[in-house]
Amino acid sequence: MKIIRQVGIIFAVCWISEVVERFLPFSFPASVIGMLLLFFCLVTGILKVEHVQEKADFLLENMAFFFVPAGVSIINYFDILKNNVLQILAVCVISTVVTFAVTAYVVKAVVRLTAGRMTAGRNAAEERRRKS
Repeated sequence: MKIIRQVGIIFAVCWISEVVERFLPFSFPASVIGMLLLFFCLVTGILKVEHVQEKADFLLENMAFFFVPAGVSIINYFDILKNNVLQILAVCVISTVVTFAVTAYVVKAVVRLTAGRMTAGRNAAEERRRKS
């Protein structure tokens, strides 16, 4: 029964995101809306991680299975792709490098912010101890 409830929650979030997408005056992927909606529900406490944990773990463990149709489609259009292989490889390499760089800078920024907050917290605690 627990698994059925978790699947129901995930399907409900997906369905709500589809409805929201239809009412938006601009084009926006329903899958992204669904992820944002699920994130919002988890952060605000409307949903708890335990409500979707097992089903989310199952989907993550079997993620490769969901990419099989995309791989088959690539094979179907191989004639078109082979004419542009250099451009495709260049885009893949450049986007990978940019993604790595952006990720590294974001991690550095988060570490600096976290270290700054920790230092500020320690300083405030020491100041309180001195005043006592």
